[in-house]
Amino acid sequence: MSHRGSTRYDSAARQLEQAASRIGSGSRAVIGLVAIVAAVLGAVPPVMLSWLVPALTIHLLWTVLFLRVARLRRPLPSWLAAGDVAITVLFCLAQRHLVAVDALAANASWVSGLVTMSVVVAGIAWRPSIAVPAGLVVAAAYLMGARFAAPQQDVVSTLAIHLVQILSIAVLMTMLRRSAASADTSMRDSARAEVALMVERLRREDELRQVGSVHETSLHTLTMVGLGTYDGPSDTLRRQAVTDLAALERLRDKPHAGAAAIALDALLDELAGRATSLEVRRSLTPETVPGDVAERFARAVNEALANIARHAGVREAELVSSSRDGEIRVEVADAGAGFDVERVPSDRFGVRGSILGTMRSLPNAGADIRSGSDGTRVSLWWRP
Repeated sequence: MSHRGSTRYDSAARQLEQAASRIGSGSRAVIGLVAIVAAVLGAVPPVMLSWLVPALTIHLLWTVLFLRVARLRRPLPSWLAAGDVAITVLFCLAQRHLVAVDALAANASWVSGLVTMSVVVAGIAWRPSIAVPAGLVVAAAYLMGARFAAPQQDVVSTLAIHLVQILSIAVLMTMLRRSAASADTSMRDSARAEVALMVERLRREDELRQVGSVHETSLHTLTMVGLGTYDGPSDTLRRQAVTDLAALERLRDKPHAGAAAIALDALLDELAGRATSLEVRRSLTPETVPGDVAERFARAVNEALANIARHAGVREAELVSSSRDGEIRVEVADAGAGFDVERVPSDRFGVRGSILGTMRSLPNAGADIRSGSDGTRVSLWWRP
């Protein structure tokens, strides 16, 4: 399919990023608030309030942004992670003015907690090629600031801890992203298989339209036999019976529509791509609908495209799908020769049956056709 972004299910990769963002942002916000309390309680010399108050003000504002991201359940913005790294680096370099010596010696300062969270946030927001260098910059800044504030402090164990943190989050996020990508591939393959099955059903729509004529033929054959037209074995009768049985057999083997969810945009894109006699411009909104609903939409769209190819006198069409206020809408339009919708004969099954009848027989659905000298527009809609 040409519409590669379509999938029957919500993307596992997107769900992962959103979940990781909520967890990371929420954790960063909590640790940030705890850090403010710890910084205030630990504000003893050589901590300078002229440095601490502006630092905590900036830190509080940044923490509020993380709370907002966690509440809105959005992917973690790169700019927020970059700002967090920059602010943490500045705090690390200014530790001698922000953190008490005892807290530094015990490696339990409020800045130390922010270093860990900055490493985690970077790993969630970025790929390892960016997250790892960013984490190393934060770790280096912390060690430099700690040495400035307390030259006697052992930095080897602290460096080891930071390296483990940086590598751990990078490996974890890499494994999770690969698993999500693999799940997305499997789900897309499943969706494409179901779309292909649905399109195959629509390809056989012409056979379904012949139901009436097939039955008429079969009944005609039986009537001729009942009236004694054939007094004995007849090659003509045998051939006619074989033909009738084959037609009925094809109808019996028709796949049954299920209620499994289908990516409507992928199905419509596939149909448009198979309209080889038309150039169909597509603007399709990703949307998942039950299988029977997708089939109704596709059957009506298929008939509308076929009518354009046969009657409109143009070789271009437009196919648009959208979703607004819970209603899913699909429109097929052309700029060809229009027709009087009110004067369509009752036996025109394509317009009345495959388009209007198909959609109007579906609960909470409908269809409308507007046509004139400037072209024809078929509108289809359904509300869950």
